[in-house]
Amino acid sequence: MRTVLVTGGTGTTGRRVAAFLRTRGVKVRTASRHPVAGDDQHVIFDWADPGTFAAAVDGVDRVFLVAPLSDSDPASAVGGFLDTAVAAGTRRVALLSASAVTDGPSGLGALPPLVRARVPEVAVLRPSWFMQNFVGNHPIAVGIRERGRITTATGRGRVAFIDPDDIAAVAGQLLFGESIPDGELILTGPQALSYDEAATMVGEVTGTPVHHTSITAGELTAAIEAGGVPHDYARVLAGMDEEIAGGSEERITTTVRDVTGRAPRSFRDFLIDAHRTHPAHSAHPARAVA
Repeated sequence: MRTVLVTGGTGTTGRRVAAFLRTRGVKVRTASRHPVAGDDQHVIFDWADPGTFAAAVDGVDRVFLVAPLSDSDPASAVGGFLDTAVAAGTRRVALLSASAVTDGPSGLGALPPLVRARVPEVAVLRPSWFMQNFVGNHPIAVGIRERGRITTATGRGRVAFIDPDDIAAVAGQLLFGESIPDGELILTGPQALSYDEAATMVGEVTGTPVHHTSITAGELTAAIEAGGVPHDYARVLAGMDEEIAGGSEERITTTVRDVTGRAPRSFRDFLIDAHRTHPAHSAHPARAVA
């Protein structure tokens, strides 16, 4: 029986990948920096501590790889991990990247070429922006609940938001299937929406008016930095909004359907389900303003 290691196993995507695989009878080992009560297949794993790598990959032939986002240049840590994994028998890696990340000499962009060079079978997943950002504790969701407002620097640019469950389904199919498709996998939802349109839809579903305000990238950088984020990283985040304003994310692919055999979830259906399941996480009428 194959054993799949899921790094970032308690995160938004990782825990969904693990659940998807387990329901299909795949042996899964999750990994993160902290223990998980009641999960005897979870291992302590820390990108900053190479001493945790060997135990994590022992007996593992496939890996769902989530790189350390807090590291501005993660290639060194990931390279060492891949060497350990391949030596232990790993032959396939599904790397979680992002549609906004392109291959390059440093940063997250250095990871796809690195993984391709070290591992025999590689799938690079490049999902669009998460629908999950509109619920829970993400700054967008907090702005919706507390102020009835979404603030970005995206202008009228559109994004084909994707449900993390669809990302997990694609990753799961690639990890337990017999083969993987050639090339990179751009993952999107079925509809590209501006943040104006997304805000209107959130309001329609929750019954609470929500508005979108577009500001400059410089203003957004300052606002993010004021929240405690280092300036350089704040500028990177604001720069992604600038790219959206320029049309970088206004694309729809059939990848989810091609790999899983079903259509990706729509943004409206996601919001309806989220509001039904956790209404306090999707809107707070008492605080929202017009």
